[in-house]
Amino acid sequence: MRTTRAALTVVATALAPALLLTGPALAAGQASPVTAAATAPAADGSGTPVDEMSDDDLRIAILRILADEDSGKGVVREANEALDTGTTEAMRYFLKTGYALARAEDDRVAIVRILADPDSGKRVIKEVNQLLDSGTPQEIRQWLETGYRLAQAEDDRVAIVRILADPDSGKRIIKEVNQLLDSGTPQEIRQWLETGYRLAQAEDDRVAIVRILARPGISEAMRAAVGEAIDGTPEEMRYFLEYGQYEVDA
Repeated sequence: MRTTRAALTVVATALAPALLLTGPALAAGQASPVTAAATAPAADGSGTPVDEMSDDDLRIAILRILADEDSGKGVVREANEALDTGTTEAMRYFLKTGYALARAEDDRVAIVRILADPDSGKRVIKEVNQLLDSGTPQEIRQWLETGYRLAQAEDDRVAIVRILADPDSGKRIIKEVNQLLDSGTPQEIRQWLETGYRLAQAEDDRVAIVRILARPGISEAMRAAVGEAIDGTPEEMRYFLEYGQYEVDA
């Protein structure tokens, strides 16, 4: 059964220790030593098999993993534990097996957090639920590296089409959305939704507020409120158009 969205934040917080406790099961069923060993030489950079690395080489390989900004909490924790233990066996175990298990733990936490994000769209939610139901660590890793971007791009395109269809969308918003639909990249569409939409809407809202001044018989109180709203933040202008203007002469 899929986790409900209301409980996801709690799940994300509690998931890390729970996954750590299931490490042996993952080792037996999903993350093979062959796969893990294949990633370790890449961290070392030399192509030397883990079993042939010296203690210094093992330590350097682990330090490089720690220095990777994409390393999650589980990987950092297990890497530090291997270095703290300091034995050849502990460091080799981490590079051959522990690294893959810890990364699988971090990746699972990552997709749960994506599912808990209220801004995640339908395609993203669908694919994350599929991964949580039956995805292997390798499939989850591949989705985070490539699939997430593609699913989000589809959701973002749906989002801007809906904005275009909104009868309350102003001229600046309509112009920018049409430009994005004609030639915008997924990255440009995402950036517009995060920042450009707010700015375009603010420009349209400012025009709409100024037009209030042209109303016949406008009161001095409304005139003063319009002047104050125009100098406000985008959020304050939006509030004025939706609610504030109706409270002035009430």
